[in-house]
Amino acid sequence: MSGYNAVLARNTENAPKSSLSTQSVAFSHYNHLSAQLPLDPQSGKLVVGGAKEQAEQCMKNIKAIVESVDHVMDDVVAVTIFLKNSADMDAVDEVCTSFFPNVLPARTTVAVSALPMDALVQIEALVSHGEGTIPNAPQAGDLIKVTNNTSNAPRSPLSAQSVAFSHYNHLSAQLPLDPQSGSVVAGGVKEQAGQCLKNIKAILESIDVPFDDIVKINIFLKDLSDMEAVNEVYTTFFPDSAIARAVAYVPARTIVAASGLPLDALVQIEAVVSHGDGTPPQAVEDRHGLIIEARNTENAPKNALSTQTVAFSHYNHLSAQLPLDPQSGKLVVGGVKEQAEQCLKNIKAIVESIDHAMDDVVKVTVLLKNYADMAAVDEVYTTFFPSGIPARTTVAVAALPMDALVQIDAVVSNAEGTPPIA
Repeated sequence: MSGYNAVLARNTENAPKSSLSTQSVAFSHYNHLSAQLPLDPQSGKLVVGGAKEQAEQCMKNIKAIVESVDHVMDDVVAVTIFLKNSADMDAVDEVCTSFFPNVLPARTTVAVSALPMDALVQIEALVSHGEGTIPNAPQAGDLIKVTNNTSNAPRSPLSAQSVAFSHYNHLSAQLPLDPQSGSVVAGGVKEQAGQCLKNIKAILESIDVPFDDIVKINIFLKDLSDMEAVNEVYTTFFPDSAIARAVAYVPARTIVAASGLPLDALVQIEAVVSHGDGTPPQAVEDRHGLIIEARNTENAPKNALSTQTVAFSHYNHLSAQLPLDPQSGKLVVGGVKEQAEQCLKNIKAIVESIDHAMDDVVKVTVLLKNYADMAAVDEVYTTFFPSGIPARTTVAVAALPMDALVQIDAVVSNAEGTPPIA
């Protein structure tokens, strides 16, 4: 491994701490924050009140972490809001917008079946890191965050459609809305999935980025049984070009069964996009010609609709791993501990197949069928991450593919970057 970049994990006393995760993990030009619960940092207990009070505490915790690493809230690139009850969306929106008066981040909002400590809300944030993490040689701290909106996709007063920083664009999750009317399109889940992907394509075309520059897709479904119908539509968008079809390129992918989605939609789709030209003032020789490196290994389960790991610049984005035996493609025998172990073995196999180690993982998302299984999963988790360094998000969802009990996805640092290597 190259010593060019270093993973920088940090905690502050001004936000809740956990032995299982780090509050902020920076690598290259991004800080990945662990999802924040509405906990008082001193007592470690849920704050008194309803969804508004809890959302405010989540945001205060995020602000404390951001400020502890010498950043400001305008440096937040993307937020994901997890709610216990869809009915709380308006109240939470009112709070969140008060923390972003100047520059709106990209945003995803989803209701899930349960949150840690029976909280009503949990919020995750991704933060730009202008100075980078190159040891003894900080990069320019004046990299610019570029937000974009187009009239060809639905606009929201609460978020930017696309937020670029350095070599990535982060898109707000797209609902199946007609851009002109702002209403959910007529039809069922197939029509809705098609509209979500059309909206993503419109955003990318507005910034002169091809569809095949997408490195990671997250699909949020109201009913997991709709996945086959969504996949039918999905394959009409991926691969999108002759070059991508020649190599059968598809992005890394995670599927989440939501308890509820905004506007009672059946599907919502989020994308992370490579940004080869970077954001100013990156020098031309440092940014042009970077390539996407998509790779699979026989040592982890394969899927025709997703790539196990997609690297671009200084990150690898992994598809969420189910507890499948790589050889048989079937769920492993046993309960949630055995399933969690298999998910993490699959992640480890993918990470090692690209000459990385588990210490290079910067962010983990754990999706559980039953939140009561969390302690058992944590017991296994600590054997793979004994230092507790990755930032982490944990939620319980309505269902998981193949009726699994657990699914885990990861973002991995990529110190060597993708060609051309500077």
